[in-house]
Amino acid sequence: MDWQGQKAAEQLMQIMLVVFAIAAFITGYIVGSFELMIYVYAGGVVLTVLTTIPNWPFFNRHPLKWLDPSEAEKHPKPQVTSSVLKKKTSKK
Repeated sequence: MDWQGQKAAEQLMQIMLVVFAIAAFITGYIVGSFELMIYVYAGGVVLTVLTTIPNWPFFNRHPLKWLDPSEAEKHPKPQVTSSVLKKKTSKK
């Protein structure tokens, strides 16, 4: 799942949970059954989980391009020098 897919999954989860909470409340209020309200909300939570947790293809529309391992060896990570460490410790 890419970054945009994570954001979309979280937004979808929040929207679905709010919608099911409102629907459960209205259903429970009209019928007068707290038990039915809990069942409707629990069903909504299960449906939300099945929709947002698996890595569905529509959550991976913008895949990340990782650096090839051979390229990563050509460009090593910069090392922290002792002068940089001294400057950071002296500021404290």
